[in-house]
Amino acid sequence: MSGTSLDGVDAVLVTLDELKPALIESVFLPFDASLRQDLLDLHQSGYDELNRAALLGNHLSRRYADAVHQLLARTGMRCDQVVALGCHGQTIRHCPENEKRYTIQLVNGSLLAELTGVTVVADFRNRDIAAGGQGAPLVPAFHRALFAAHDYHRVIVNIGGIANVTNLEPDGRVTGFDCGPGNMLMDAWCFMHRGEQFDRDGAWARSGQVIPMLLDAMLREPFFAQRPPKSTGRELFNLSWLKRQLSGDCKAEDVQATLLQLTALGITQAIRNYCITAKELYFCGGGVHNTALMQQLQAMLPDRQLMLTDQLGVAADWVEAFAFAWLAQQSVKGKPGNLPSVTGASGARILGAIYPA
Repeated sequence: MSGTSLDGVDAVLVTLDELKPALIESVFLPFDASLRQDLLDLHQSGYDELNRAALLGNHLSRRYADAVHQLLARTGMRCDQVVALGCHGQTIRHCPENEKRYTIQLVNGSLLAELTGVTVVADFRNRDIAAGGQGAPLVPAFHRALFAAHDYHRVIVNIGGIANVTNLEPDGRVTGFDCGPGNMLMDAWCFMHRGEQFDRDGAWARSGQVIPMLLDAMLREPFFAQRPPKSTGRELFNLSWLKRQLSGDCKAEDVQATLLQLTALGITQAIRNYCITAKELYFCGGGVHNTALMQQLQAMLPDRQLMLTDQLGVAADWVEAFAFAWLAQQSVKGKPGNLPSVTGASGARILGAIYPA
């Protein structure tokens, strides 16, 4: 998995025994600044973009292959012992609106299969979009498979570049949706002003004060009032969007504090509006390492217990990568991978294109 945060590749080797799925080994390969910028540039139209996208897809596929080889080397396993490799690819466009309806993730599945000797499953989102869905989020189906409980109402909150929630009700009903920016705007603003990829522990945000007028302006974005199913990405929430909300001379640290508050409000409003009876909240994704954000969330949800998915058996940093291994298994077995109640698709669909080893 390489997600909206553009920080690097998360890769896991897992066993998906129905009785006891388990993570065997994990690897993180960071993106360098040049690759990150090249990917950011492709989020908007530009010169020679088809060629640039194809070259980056090949480059990313080699990075993904490196992660696979590291996993195998660490475990002593051979490629022919791996059933399949689920690769989400790097999203550069996600436009599920009715008049557009497309999504693009960069990965060369054929090249990845050649480089690894493992059957590859990729292109998970397009079938759901073709069926009238948002194509995202896809991980709630995995959350249901691994984390749902018949006697507890649980919510899984992923704080990646975008934040999303999965509502797991005790009667088996599942809903889920993107609720707004996660780390994405905070990371972009921090890099712009401090040259750092992220605000470690939220310390810079702590040094500032929330700007009420800026927060109100951002919350007027129609996405926040839109009812699920819904998904979003850099096409909407980016630095250009943020700059349009700014007025006057704002201290950079105050803007950072306000962006942290925006993320916290997006998550808490989603929980209070759509997951009202849930008491157990389990968090995953890179945002769990932002202690200022997690403390703010606890302050805004004093009646809820905030925990990490580690307590459910999957470390918070590796849930999304684990999810795409599970989605690959669904594809190989010919089983649906989407949840129409989450994406809005007209029905359950088998997701992914398979590239045999």
